[in-house]
Amino acid sequence: MHHFLALNENPLPPLASVAAEIARTVDGVNRYPEFFPERLKSSIAGWLGVPEAQVVVGAGSVGVALQALQARVRPGRGLVYGWRNFDAYPLLAQMTGAEPVQVPLLPDGHQDLVALAKAAVDADAVIVCNPHNPTGQLLDAAELKEFVALVPSDTLVVLDEAYIEFVAEAERPDALAWIREFPNLLVLRTFSKAFGLAGMRVGYGVAHPDLAARVNGFQLPYSMSSLSLAAVESSLRAEQELQERVRFIVAQRDEVFRALGDGGWRVLPSHTNFLWLDEPDRVEQIRTRLEGAGVTARYYPGEGVRLTLGDQASNAAVLTAFTQ
Repeated sequence: MHHFLALNENPLPPLASVAAEIARTVDGVNRYPEFFPERLKSSIAGWLGVPEAQVVVGAGSVGVALQALQARVRPGRGLVYGWRNFDAYPLLAQMTGAEPVQVPLLPDGHQDLVALAKAAVDADAVIVCNPHNPTGQLLDAAELKEFVALVPSDTLVVLDEAYIEFVAEAERPDALAWIREFPNLLVLRTFSKAFGLAGMRVGYGVAHPDLAARVNGFQLPYSMSSLSLAAVESSLRAEQELQERVRFIVAQRDEVFRALGDGGWRVLPSHTNFLWLDEPDRVEQIRTRLEGAGVTARYYPGEGVRLTLGDQASNAAVLTAFTQ
């Protein structure tokens, strides 16, 4: 049996109610979806309890990020982000003609907010991924808000919260409430991770209405499928069941984290659905162990290994690989 644990996917299939709604909607795919996804925006706004004018949607959170950078970044101007980070950020810079400004991470796997804020002074946009991909580290809410305040008001701040549902509620920054104070802030989220709809490609952002309107100006017509709409709306109706799945993944994460630590491996505490093995000198050794157990993870030579949490069988295979 092969265990693919490289893309931070939710290992569990769609809920029966979600799958049934997708199947029911298939009969209508010969028809176009809405020209612009107004119903989807309305559903997400109602679920979040925010005005619809503050919501933008796109092909995953990365699609919303692209729309935002197209709206705010001028060719040749800086796009700042920590590095290592989500692999799409350099691609976004390339696609928008921005100059990538990569700020090294701190030794503990955290993003350097002080250095990011300094670099953002001469840039058109800065991206902060929280919790961070690939290290799983969570920024302190007060420090993060202070960082947003330090960034010039004409510089776009993209706060990528793709994994926020895996963070304990008491530790989550209330970033949506900051939008009233910071009209240059865009909070990104997705239905790909905790909600398990990666294949449906639905992400969303929340921002001040003026910023949201500019980002929505780069929305492609007919870009959100009717199947995606059905999947999201049925998932929102089943949110309690989906949160039970999140708790399962978090419990599996914590169990694997403890086992790897007890086995002498350096693994960072995580606030996501993956673990970061901070083992720059043993990447190839880990690769050999995991591949021998039929496991595929994400390897960063000279840096470490990112390991997505899978189902119980996959996680058992991981532990077997590390304890052999």
